[in-house]
Amino acid sequence: MPFKINIGTNQGKTYKLETESEALVGKSLGEVIKGKDVSPSLDGYEFEITGTSDKSGFTSMKNIEGIGLKKVLLGYGKSMHKRSKKEGKRKRSNPTPGGLRLRKTVRGKVISNAIVQINLKPTKEGSKKLSEIFPDQNKAEAPTETN
Repeated sequence: MPFKINIGTNQGKTYKLETESEALVGKSLGEVIKGKDVSPSLDGYEFEITGTSDKSGFTSMKNIEGIGLKKVLLGYGKSMHKRSKKEGKRKRSNPTPGGLRLRKTVRGKVISNAIVQINLKPTKEGSKKLSEIFPDQNKAEAPTETN
């Protein structure tokens, strides 16, 4: 199954590619991987794995061991953005009430074949810039005139 790779830069641009690389299976969140493991065109780069998600949308968390799904009790932060039902849809001055925790399903930090999307952050630049490797992505679209 191909992985959808999202490479996010410090300038706020995201470059996307798909790869069938088996070298990514078994790596975990926070690990640094070589660019040629992802794609031969990214030789010389090094990337840090910042996040993953599976086909159902469950994200991986750094503090959960293994590759499977686990139900964990979460406070506000990654994977938990909901408000309690009793608060309703009204605007509150404090959007995160203290003490609210919910049990949510998350995936372990190790990449397996169930993972679909992998987010990467470049830690070491290669000989070519990412904008040269992916020339068709993140171009400013020309405004269209409507008469």
